[in-house]
Amino acid sequence: MSEYRIYLSPPAQNGSEAAALLQTLESNWLAPVGPALQRFEEDLKHIQGDKEILALNSGTSAIHLALKLAGVGAGDEVLVASLTHNATINPIIYQGATPVFVDSEINSWNISPAFLKEAIENRVAKQKRVKAILIVHLYGMPANMNAIVKIAQEYGIPVIEDAAEALGSSYNNVPLGSIGEYGILSFNGNKIVTTSGGGALILQSNEEREHALYLATQARDQAPHFQHSEIGYNYRLSNVLAALGSAQLQNLNEKVTKRRDVFNQYLEAFSKLNNKFNTEIVTTSIERNSDFSNRWLSTFLVHPYNEITAETWRLALLKAGIEARPLWKPMHLQPVFQSFPFYGNKTSNQIFANGICLPSGTNLTSKEVSEITEIISSLYT
Repeated sequence: MSEYRIYLSPPAQNGSEAAALLQTLESNWLAPVGPALQRFEEDLKHIQGDKEILALNSGTSAIHLALKLAGVGAGDEVLVASLTHNATINPIIYQGATPVFVDSEINSWNISPAFLKEAIENRVAKQKRVKAILIVHLYGMPANMNAIVKIAQEYGIPVIEDAAEALGSSYNNVPLGSIGEYGILSFNGNKIVTTSGGGALILQSNEEREHALYLATQARDQAPHFQHSEIGYNYRLSNVLAALGSAQLQNLNEKVTKRRDVFNQYLEAFSKLNNKFNTEIVTTSIERNSDFSNRWLSTFLVHPYNEITAETWRLALLKAGIEARPLWKPMHLQPVFQSFPFYGNKTSNQIFANGICLPSGTNLTSKEVSEITEIISSLYT
């Protein structure tokens, strides 16, 4: 099947995007930088608690620059959540460093503070150079930042927050991505807010932003000619796409509310299913009192019951033209990363084995969610 009737997380427009793009085109600001880019960064700065923002061409680029600014280089190690997308890991390899994978905690599915501490102690004992902790706010769910930051401060290791999936989420009322030394956002086409493709780096000071900007624009020295004293990158977001981003941001709160409403409708239906059979057939990641998740994707664990699994769900939905996907496959299980260290008890293995992402788009209707849950419930009759 080449196309679905209902997609997992398609882009959603609010009606102002076309006008914003047209205005930028008519102004002839087609160069990489311009007023729309500056406005987009100011909009993000306001959302992210007045932190410094550098808009880039992808979240991956933002992670790469964060690692550079943190001083990660060849022979260093970066402790990183295993349950994530490979875009979190690849920039570590770009820097010639080693990813050290850390398992998940069962409640949030994010990096386990207990295994994080164990990993640090073990790597330090082996005289390894641990230069950064790269955590992920998986599917918009906040990681346990109090515990993570406490551990990081104890060992003097900077924290990088991969909040690519977490725009609009918060921890203790602080926007995710603004707690650690560096933060990452993504505006890929499937995110709550999209610039078609793009990302942003969140920084704590203007000095660091200027350094990141220098690196992101080919590391050009101050000179009338093109002169370069170090390796740079072509990572800046275009002015045209930034105009799209600002238009998309206009109703961020409404988009987050809608995603949470979709999740809660699923949750209500699956709670009835659990009650019907008096067992936990379906569970999900849990918000702590300090957490506010944007529920970017509605994600669940399907505990095998009468040979019905998450894959049974996916295939039944596929037959009806509805897109659903497994959760991220842990990085320590990926063929390209299997040789790197891993710390944990394989909780993330079980999350992957039983997990599924259900349609979560901003324009998804209540009727469509009901259709999805009815297809799933019919499997158990």
